[in-house]
Amino acid sequence: MTRWSVMINIGLAMRNAPNAKSVSTKMFKRLGEGVTTDQVVKQIRELIESGELRPGDRLPSERTLADRLGISRPSVRTGLRILSAMGVLQSRHGSGTFMSSGPPAESQLLRLLAALHGFSADAMFEARRILEVSLAGLAAERATDEHLAMMAEAVADTYASLDDPKSYLVYDMQFHRAVAVASGNPIVATLMDMVTAALYEMKVQTIEHATHLEESAAMHRKIYQAIRAGKADAARAAMTTHLELAQRDFASEEAAEKDGSHADKNDVPRRASRLPKKDARH
Repeated sequence: MTRWSVMINIGLAMRNAPNAKSVSTKMFKRLGEGVTTDQVVKQIRELIESGELRPGDRLPSERTLADRLGISRPSVRTGLRILSAMGVLQSRHGSGTFMSSGPPAESQLLRLLAALHGFSADAMFEARRILEVSLAGLAAERATDEHLAMMAEAVADTYASLDDPKSYLVYDMQFHRAVAVASGNPIVATLMDMVTAALYEMKVQTIEHATHLEESAAMHRKIYQAIRAGKADAARAAMTTHLELAQRDFASEEAAEKDGSHADKNDVPRRASRLPKKDARH
């Protein structure tokens, strides 16, 4: 499984974050001397994939982990640093090391370049259209039942979080990542994830001003339905429309943020009916 796929699994586990806890050392298997740092990373990855480690969980200390795994503290420290660089872990000064509780970014590089060179939101949305429209078409041709289940779950979660914009944004990203995984092309999918991760940093600042979340959720559902039906052209068309509307909405949110006033959601017509979570995937 690729590093990017691990990011997806963490994102799909985010709904379990309220159950976050300090984890027991019993879940960690003793490795013994002579192991590589990669084996430390692999064991934590496997615990994530099995659901034993969840977003927000607090890991044991480096010393405790080293004693449990039977390896040196420097080996543990290096493994944890690798996972932190991947966005899987977050180190909080004075509190410890935690599983990431937000959508992890595949790469910090693009975000740094965006800040350094002033990449515009318009340029990022253009990049998303170039990448994600193709990914949607590929997903319609290649998606497995497992991929469809991932997408359906994300669609249902977006409908269930319409009253919580920041949670909605998380599930929004999960849906797009699920589509990317279903494309079967990890290279293009990784490029997409880098762009959306950078754009997330902008959107999280403005999402409270969002006024068209139901419309966005309805577009996710339309994209999912086209992919499920194996209609590549329809999937590409729906993704194109969705990203164009998303760009429009972000511009509106950004303007409201700059004005320092929240858009009056009651004055904005709702163009998609709110559906119960259990019906969102049909």
